[in-house]
Amino acid sequence: MGIRQFKPLILIFMREEKNTQRSLVNIGFDGRVHKIFRGPKAEERFTTEVKVLKFLERRGCEFVPRLLESDPDSLKIITSNVGKKVEIMGEEKTQEIFLQLETYGVRHEDPYLRNITYRPSDGQFCIIDFEFATILSEKESNSEEGKEAGVNLVVEWDCKTDIGRFRKKNEDEFLALSLDREGVHFLGSKGSASLEGSDLIFAVSDGMGGARSGEFASRIAVERITGSLPAHFRSGVADGNMDVIVLNELYQSINSEMIKFADAYPECKGMGATLSMCWLLPDRLLISHIGDSRIYRYRGEGSDESPLIQLTEDDTRVASMLRAGKISVYEARNHPMKNMLNKALGAGNQFVDPQVKEIKFDSGDRFLICSDGVTDGILDSELEGLMRNETDVGSIIECAVRVSGRDNATAILIDII
Repeated sequence: MGIRQFKPLILIFMREEKNTQRSLVNIGFDGRVHKIFRGPKAEERFTTEVKVLKFLERRGCEFVPRLLESDPDSLKIITSNVGKKVEIMGEEKTQEIFLQLETYGVRHEDPYLRNITYRPSDGQFCIIDFEFATILSEKESNSEEGKEAGVNLVVEWDCKTDIGRFRKKNEDEFLALSLDREGVHFLGSKGSASLEGSDLIFAVSDGMGGARSGEFASRIAVERITGSLPAHFRSGVADGNMDVIVLNELYQSINSEMIKFADAYPECKGMGATLSMCWLLPDRLLISHIGDSRIYRYRGEGSDESPLIQLTEDDTRVASMLRAGKISVYEARNHPMKNMLNKALGAGNQFVDPQVKEIKFDSGDRFLICSDGVTDGILDSELEGLMRNETDVGSIIECAVRVSGRDNATAILIDII
């Protein structure tokens, strides 16, 4: 008697939310919303909702569902859950919510209470069901869709490190790599690439410790990135707060690795490192950071913000006093303890809590990742002038070493074209 083969049985628990002629909506056990379009003009309505949700995500609209998956063959989408439908609301408040949507460039063509939900996690009223909606600027939509596909968007980068004028060894490391479905690929210190089929990752790490353990610490940091992130190419960071989880786990794994080496080898005791990283996806930039290396964004004329913005906060005691208004900028720059970190990878820390944030970027933006050896020699006002004049990374490093040079100086300059 032969052995009978049984296919594994997979149970997917769903709760039916809506079942009409136009659509079937189910809520999965994980809270995600599964919607199948059917009935008259189902394909057209599917295409509209997918297009509008992608557009609103690029515009940074936070009171609509995030599109997680879409399948044109089955006319099915999966989105994040934005709460339960609101049963009672005044007409004036209802219209106020839909008018707020128009500030993001979309007009809902079914602006009634049935399409408003309440999200208890942050107390936000949200809008759903965009199968009947209009993007107010179709030209802008087409332009942004081109960016998302990587057709028009090109990233140029330039990396450089210098030992400085007084140090005997360079404890800084920089990393430039691309990430695609095939795995990870190391990039040269200078180049350009499209985001069409790959993510781009850039990082700077500044090691610290006796003997040569500072060099080793920063190398552990960048090598761990190449080993951990390939499993999370795009789809791994597409779901809600998954990007925060992935990056927190990365920093914790680097920290654990340093602790193991410090416990095993006396010469590695107390070693640690900073890590500042930019992860470029087609529609957004993920930033993660710990220590006193920095990430800046420069945005030229036409912006309502200051041209140069420091996107990270220094994890030092002196920086904390400056943010609290206890000391001035001048006092902070000249404080004898300005380089004393209160957060770092390794250095005996059992747990780490990196800064993680997501931002949008546009053509013309410039990003700078640098170690404290750069900012020790260059004031922010001077750095703004260098970025404005389209100075290359070599000139920035040269200026920092000439003015100070007391520490290793490392920088990556990223231009969005």
